[in-house]
Amino acid sequence: MAEEIKDLIEKIQQEGIKAAEDKAKQIEQEAKAKAEAILQKAQAQSTKIILEANEEVTRREESAKASIRQAARDLLLSLKKEINLMLERLITLSISQALTPSEIAKIITELVEKFGSQTKEDVLVLLKKEDLEKLKNEFLGRLKEETKKGITLKPSQDISGGFIISFDAGKSHFDFTDKVLAEYLSSFLRPHLNQILNGVIQDK
Repeated sequence: MAEEIKDLIEKIQQEGIKAAEDKAKQIEQEAKAKAEAILQKAQAQSTKIILEANEEVTRREESAKASIRQAARDLLLSLKKEINLMLERLITLSISQALTPSEIAKIITELVEKFGSQTKEDVLVLLKKEDLEKLKNEFLGRLKEETKKGITLKPSQDISGGFIISFDAGKSHFDFTDKVLAEYLSSFLRPHLNQILNGVIQDK
């Protein structure tokens, strides 16, 4: 009887050990499977993060390049505008310097000789005060003598250079002021300048 009990105990122990070993193996396998799943998930997540980071870097680089290109274009457009304004200022200055009282007297003489005979009225000339004084003191007598025409000079605060001439007492006139002549010349020069500047902007 005692021997049977002993055998029974040994059998129970062996079965318990085997069950424990089986359970341990099962737990180990499950742990490995979970660890593998976690590792695969972590790798997938890591790959996703890297891809998203690369995409974000690419987007930011493209955005930065686009911003730089736009800034460069804006700068060139602003420069184009400033160059056009500079051109107008240079033309206006050159014309103002060229339209001396002596040159004004020559132009008026030619205009009166050409158009003065078409009317019996005196010629009216508007110009800035400083030019008027010089023209009156130095050239008016000679103008009247050469053109055989009455010439009236009047100052105008709106004229910074050049003159306005009328052959019908101001009803109509010819404008030879520096501003009008500068605009006239600019209309010819500006398209050529813009063509050059547009070529530079497009290259950028």
